[in-house]
Amino acid sequence: MRQSFSVGIGGAAGQGVATPGDIFAKIFSRRGLHLNAYNAYQSIIRGGHTFLTIRTGPDKIATIDGKIDLLIPLNQDTMDRHLGLLGVGAACLYNAETIKPGTPAEGVQMCPIPVSKLADISKNKVAQNTLAIGAGLSMMGVGFAALEEVLTEQFRRKGQAVIDENVSIARAGYDYASQNFKPFAWPLPMTENRYAVLSGNAAMAMGGAAAGVKFYCAYPMSPSTGVLHWMAEHARKAQIMVRQVEDEIGVINMAIGAAHAGVRSMCATSGGGFALMSEGLGLSAQAEIPVVVIDCQRAGPSTGVPTKTEQGDLWQMLGAAFGDYPRVIAAPLDIGDCFTLMAEMFNITDRFQCPGIVLCDLLLSEGRLSVDPEVLNFNPTIDRGELITSNGTADHEPYKRYKITESGVSPRVIPGVPGHTHTVSSDEHDEDGVLISDEYTNTTKRRAMMEKRMRKVQGIEASVPPPEIVGPANADVTLIGWGSTYAVIDEACELLREAGITANHLPIRWLVPLHGDAIVKLLKNAKKTIIVENNFSGQFARYLRSETSFVADGHIRKYDGEPLFPHHIVNAVKEQLAGNTTLSVPVHEINV
Repeated sequence: MRQSFSVGIGGAAGQGVATPGDIFAKIFSRRGLHLNAYNAYQSIIRGGHTFLTIRTGPDKIATIDGKIDLLIPLNQDTMDRHLGLLGVGAACLYNAETIKPGTPAEGVQMCPIPVSKLADISKNKVAQNTLAIGAGLSMMGVGFAALEEVLTEQFRRKGQAVIDENVSIARAGYDYASQNFKPFAWPLPMTENRYAVLSGNAAMAMGGAAAGVKFYCAYPMSPSTGVLHWMAEHARKAQIMVRQVEDEIGVINMAIGAAHAGVRSMCATSGGGFALMSEGLGLSAQAEIPVVVIDCQRAGPSTGVPTKTEQGDLWQMLGAAFGDYPRVIAAPLDIGDCFTLMAEMFNITDRFQCPGIVLCDLLLSEGRLSVDPEVLNFNPTIDRGELITSNGTADHEPYKRYKITESGVSPRVIPGVPGHTHTVSSDEHDEDGVLISDEYTNTTKRRAMMEKRMRKVQGIEASVPPPEIVGPANADVTLIGWGSTYAVIDEACELLREAGITANHLPIRWLVPLHGDAIVKLLKNAKKTIIVENNFSGQFARYLRSETSFVADGHIRKYDGEPLFPHHIVNAVKEQLAGNTTLSVPVHEINV
């Protein structure tokens, strides 16, 4: 079992839940520990309920598991909702003057803090937060110097007086806990490892920058807005033109325009915004202009639950725009992969001059993960494909932008290169771009051009590796997931093996192309197959069946807006192996 420690911090929006989370994350990371953080919050500016969970440890931690070792409730609501999550050895740090403790489970240490005696709350409204941070780190066995260093960095912009005030308050909480509360049985360890802590949005933005993106545009829409924030903050240094556009229709058309001009271009949105982009995506396909669109899925339909996670946009991506055209769709497996995938996606879309979709979700977009810096290759291989950037020689054949080739890929030119004048439009055309409807809709040319474009599909399939099974062969159960379910299935397989059930895992990263024949070959000898998804209808199960006729033995589906935990999968697998059901819908224990 992976050794880990989880901190849960809850309160109303506006109570400062994020700052303690940032401080804990920095300290855990600097101790060389893995960490994963997930914030369950409501779609309002103030009020509501926010619950941030940070799980850390020396072993690989890539998901939260629903267990809380230290609860810090900043209001009564959080105490009432979450105290029941604490078990033997856990502790709850709370403001003794404003919060009434509930009845904890046996073995839970209740730690009341006399806030007004330790800090001047008339001057510092969030003193309880800082006191709790100090007290919690004291109980974890972390030296105060580490906290003082992070607080100095956190409040540097506010001046030395604010730094000194917060260090003093944190020291009071630290010392009070040392004298009055029992430390945790497992002191937080320290290793020599060093990790970067990234959100998925930041990782995708950084990955795009590393891949050579020079134009980024977006209309803010959670949970994709973090990509825009990163791009805007680093635009000058990274030499990227960044634009916030009036709507998603303008976004996709502006991104395509920039890509047509020759630069790598990218935009990001969520399902509702992508719906507006759909027609424009068809322009990218028809004009054979490569562009990359990030879709950060949230719970739908319509506005749905805008601050909750889901994998409900797969069929929207598969059916985006109308007509047949080559495209590439991939779902990053974790936050590190959010970075790595971007260069791969841009290389493929450039080589095959087609649109590419990165299908992320809120769990990764707004979650945070410790990432090995070696994963972050800021000098990836760049392949721009058949891109003509200069005239070359004066003696050349007339330029045909959509020349019919065996591969389906035609020479692409940056507009303005002498001798390469051509027409680009959203209409069907012949080899030099002239609209076929201008000559009585030439059926022969239409068929030839459609076949030319679709021949790219073979090349795309050859460029993308097929999936592989992770874990022992001949396992009792094979779990199939796509995108962000990777980490939770990986840990569930480990827990199942400890329970005497051998399990392996088939993670799907590339959705188009799917490599259906390879998937069926991998699964044909599996004893029992179960598909795991964060949606109601089993969208990937339906997609896999439509492409291959493969039908899984069972399904695990969660669609309440919160992510799967490893024990959800473990319990569901046991339930299905016992023959009790073929569809498990886990119930989320954390009352958010």
